[in-house]
Amino acid sequence: MQVPSVSVKIDITTLIGSRLSVKGSAEAVNFNVKAKLDERERKSQTVILGFGLLLTTKPSIVKFEIEGTATLNGKDEDIRKMLEVDPETKVPRVLPRVYQHAFTAMYLLSTILNTPSPPQDLLNSQNPPSPMEDVSIDMRTDTGETAKAATLQPETKTEEKGETVVTSK
Repeated sequence: MQVPSVSVKIDITTLIGSRLSVKGSAEAVNFNVKAKLDERERKSQTVILGFGLLLTTKPSIVKFEIEGTATLNGKDEDIRKMLEVDPETKVPRVLPRVYQHAFTAMYLLSTILNTPSPPQDLLNSQNPPSPMEDVSIDMRTDTGETAKAATLQPETKTEEKGETVVTSK
């Protein structure tokens, strides 16, 4: 569920792409994601979140690290909805928006590094995560307390044919 009345401005402050293997594309590549959201500031109708995304592959071919901020503007109740965990995907509703912005940068880096790119819809999977899947998002408030501890570990396989299949562990 998107909340259209909330604007989300995303600023990437750190972007690192590291090619870990000289080998070409493997037959199948699993992308693992770890995400972190930290509430940095809260005012009336504005919340600023710090975020960190770490994407790695199995086999170890490439690693992407992205950090930045996401500024949410809108009614306080609507912002609260954006910060809630979506029961279908098990991630806060704001995270797919952050990932979509970061995906563009990762796609460009993967092209430059000649490595597989992560799937565009990695966090918007139609398949809900299985109970055994490690889904955790570290969400901290500006007072330093953990709000909803939930590191995100969905895995995807990219086949040579260019198809993307979402799988669980």
